[in-house]
Amino acid sequence: MFILAVGVNHRTAPVEVRERLSFSESRLSDWLTRLKNYSDINGAVIISTCNRTEIFASTADITFGSDALLDFFALKSGFEKQEIEKYIYIHKDPDKVVQHLFRVVTGIDSMVLGETQILGQVLRAYQISCENGFTNKLLNALFHKGISVGKKVRTETGIDKNPVSISYAAVELVRQIYGSLEGLLVLVIGAGKMSELTVKYLMSNGISGVIVSNRSYDKALEMAGKFGGRAVRFSELDEYLTKADIIISCTSASHYVIRYNDILKAMRYNIKKRLLMIDIAVPRDIEPSAGSIEGVKLYDVDDLQNVIDNNLQEREKAAKEGMEIIDQEVSVFIDWMSNRMVVPTISSLMNLGESIKEKELIRALNRLGEISDYQYKVISSMANSIVKQLLHNPITRLKEYNLSEDGEYYQRVLQNLFDLDLEDSCQELPEDNISGEGKNERI
Repeated sequence: MFILAVGVNHRTAPVEVRERLSFSESRLSDWLTRLKNYSDINGAVIISTCNRTEIFASTADITFGSDALLDFFALKSGFEKQEIEKYIYIHKDPDKVVQHLFRVVTGIDSMVLGETQILGQVLRAYQISCENGFTNKLLNALFHKGISVGKKVRTETGIDKNPVSISYAAVELVRQIYGSLEGLLVLVIGAGKMSELTVKYLMSNGISGVIVSNRSYDKALEMAGKFGGRAVRFSELDEYLTKADIIISCTSASHYVIRYNDILKAMRYNIKKRLLMIDIAVPRDIEPSAGSIEGVKLYDVDDLQNVIDNNLQEREKAAKEGMEIIDQEVSVFIDWMSNRMVVPTISSLMNLGESIKEKELIRALNRLGEISDYQYKVISSMANSIVKQLLHNPITRLKEYNLSEDGEYYQRVLQNLFDLDLEDSCQELPEDNISGEGKNERI
């Protein structure tokens, strides 16, 4: 049995193609049922996010299996098969398949390097395939190991620790300046997605109160309600400028929403005599000269971009460390998979050799009559040596060919030539001991 990966991502296909290949979670079970009807696919996991749709599958024949997945993608997208092939990548080599999954779960293959959501998305995709009875021991082992590697890389490299989005960077800036955010009050001007994300991250880091102001009071009410905050009308803004510890502004206005004199006046009544303002709007919402007022710190998008650039460098450094871990883990998994896939054939062949040796040894000893212990050891050793030498090359070659496209063919030839009796229970891979260190981590 072989593994392969077929899919599209943000590098190979535009959004209009990706959206036609996107699988909603609510419909994923239905599509897995359809995929089960393809006789060349023995099991599959469908990973579908806004930036990628990929199928990791097991098949008895790489060529037929990959062709079946192309047909499936054509069915899902409504494109002709020849048209969809232009956007799709296919990984057939086992090491490439395993490495690709490990890069995906660690966020190294993501549009945003090291992003955190993908690990949970892969886990959920795998769980849905399990629930639909469309995995097998090979896929189980692959995804158990993949999730384990994803956690290991994030833990050991910290690839997801340094924020690389504007919203995250704004929160990071606040933390650098204030340290603990407990007891601080944030005034948010604008009720768009960027403002909402920033407040969400601030709240998760301990901000105690949120005031939302927007030209549309209804939108301010809606956003404030999400965070247990308070909405204020735009006409009341001056009053709350004096109370806030942090002001975050992101509106679509074409002019300054907060001017120098507004902040100068507010600071006269500011008890703490310090104010942090983060202007993430383009064009800017806050008059730049307001940053020169004593006690005021003003940062705009360019300042945040510097934070992002520095953090991205840290993530790139972590990604290099992560790839070293991935390469090691790929090697471990491939070695394990190579050996375990041929274990039933090799075991049966060795059992056959042992059975023949024992039978012929007993026959020869009966003919010889009484012999010394030394003579028995010499004859027995010779018989063992003959069997080992005869089987050494077939077993070695079988291991070498195993992960090639002809690997299963060689197994079948050997099984037929020697009329090997393989137990059905040995035909699929066990999930344990991939690393040689005991049970693999459970999900």
